[in-house]
Amino acid sequence: MGVLVHLARHLDALLGYSSIKAIESPSALDDQQWLTYWVLYSLITLFELSCWKFLVWFPLWPYMKLVVILWLVLPIFNGAAYIYENVVRKYWKIMDHGSSSNLTEGQRMVVQMMSLDARRSVEQYIEKYGPEAFERVVKAAEKEAKKRQS
Repeated sequence: MGVLVHLARHLDALLGYSSIKAIESPSALDDQQWLTYWVLYSLITLFELSCWKFLVWFPLWPYMKLVVILWLVLPIFNGAAYIYENVVRKYWKIMDHGSSSNLTEGQRMVVQMMSLDARRSVEQYIEKYGPEAFERVVKAAEKEAKKRQS
């Protein structure tokens, strides 16, 4: 039990260390995970500060907060990436409908359907073989999907 208490007390230091590692890595995908986590954490903190008078009467709040934070941060759950993909991105697309992006509609659809791990794999593939090779893979996948639909 002492280990869990120690971990809970120093969770912010561990998260800060992981965030710095993500910033220093060449991949932008882990940056997205940690940036999303910190934005959500700040919203939770703002909620907590705004509603502290009500939360005092709710004894399970600290435990619920711990569970939510663990869900957001642990790689096995990837909660922050899930929130980003399923909530933030949908609203961002609605608000940013006129944005100028250099992705075609097909590429945008492919990227939106990918998980964080799949994006990381695609990023590594593009670094190794180049964007033209990735474009050929996407076209081959589109042909295969059309064959299966027929």
